[in-house]
Amino acid sequence: MASEIYDVAVVGGGPGGYVSAIRAAQLGLKSVVIEKDKPGGVCLNWGCIPTKALLKNAELVLTMRHGEDYGISCDNLQFDMGKAVQRSRKAANTLAGGIKFLLKKNKVDLVSGHGRLASATSVDVTNDKGETQTINARSIILATGSRSKAIPAVPVDGERIITSTEAMLIEEPPQSMTIIGGGAIGVEFAYYYAAYGTEVTIVEMLPHLLPVEDEEISETLEKSFAKLGIGIKTGARVESAESSPDGTSVTVTVDGQEETLNADVTLLAIGRDANIEDIGLEALGVETDRGFIKVDEQCRTTVSGVYAIGDVTGPPLLAHKASAEGISLVERLAGHAAPPIDRENIPACTYCQPQVASVGLTEIQAAEGREIQVFRMPYRSSGKAVAVGQTDGMVKLIADAKYGEILGAHIIGADATELIAEICTARTLESTTRELHKTIHAHPTLSELVMEAAAGMEGAAIHI
Repeated sequence: MASEIYDVAVVGGGPGGYVSAIRAAQLGLKSVVIEKDKPGGVCLNWGCIPTKALLKNAELVLTMRHGEDYGISCDNLQFDMGKAVQRSRKAANTLAGGIKFLLKKNKVDLVSGHGRLASATSVDVTNDKGETQTINARSIILATGSRSKAIPAVPVDGERIITSTEAMLIEEPPQSMTIIGGGAIGVEFAYYYAAYGTEVTIVEMLPHLLPVEDEEISETLEKSFAKLGIGIKTGARVESAESSPDGTSVTVTVDGQEETLNADVTLLAIGRDANIEDIGLEALGVETDRGFIKVDEQCRTTVSGVYAIGDVTGPPLLAHKASAEGISLVERLAGHAAPPIDRENIPACTYCQPQVASVGLTEIQAAEGREIQVFRMPYRSSGKAVAVGQTDGMVKLIADAKYGEILGAHIIGADATELIAEICTARTLESTTRELHKTIHAHPTLSELVMEAAAGMEGAAIHI
């Protein structure tokens, strides 16, 4: 293999890496993926996929707890978190095997080991036996992903003070949990554990949960979580955390007052750090910026022939961003006219219940220097939402007041993460709210909420 020259060598087999390699192969480029763990990366094996399996279990648990609302009752109702964990691992392992099949089907080589840049056209790969081989390629794509962020004040021990990886393997719900971080990872695990009866408290340094989302949406989620019994401490700074055989204690400062939160387990979920260490960046002169690889809009690093995609290039740290960047990049490498991805049209999704999804500008951002229209369509106005018993939430559209350009969309409620794709498509096609309004939607569906929110911009919403 050392003598073979690939067109594209991808370091990292996550949703950016394996997708890039497969698309490159489809375009006639000889490609190889270098991965030290399982194909699929953190997203498939320890992130996106297994956590969504767990969240589905949590949703079913809460549905069963309120089964009488649907005329369903049973004695001695029991929930097995261990079975939920097993199901999530099975889903991840099944899909990891599927990616191996896809790589083989598309004649993409898979090399196991840790990849390190040796030059602008070669990667040294060291396997778990300490053996090293060199992969030569005309273009190299770095797609090494990210890991849970750590801070000195919160020493992770993997048992009492844990990260998201350990959080998805616990088979008995703890009586209490403190979650440090109110972003997407923190609120998803808060929902999951609260569903199984754990007393959960979320600590967030900024004023609201999901601080990057529209403020009104974050406030709505906070109210929903309060109904679930989840404790929320926003504007709270973590000073220290300690663990013992009996549990954890987290010291926080809120409004200048110090208090201690005691729990069986503490989950650190304050974000993620890029995996840029020990991959040969410094020796080759690949520049970084604030912990991420520096790239231009075409994913080019500061070294010719070396590219980077996904989490290692900076926010947003999302699997679908990595995949889109990788596809666009290899299409250009294959000589196709592929424009850079539209970074203003990347949806963000949070999979607790109610789900949260957004794209574009928040209301505060959109109002800066322009006249805007805002319309909110509540879920309770939807026949489908009432029929299925999921009436919490809203579809919030933000548009330019003069031209009807869709500047932003923010959804909280059932299937929000599915509904957001319609608005992304509309924005890609440069549709206005009027065109969205005049598109006939099936009845009864939750998607009618999007249509009526658009209609509301013209004073034409019917069901409110």
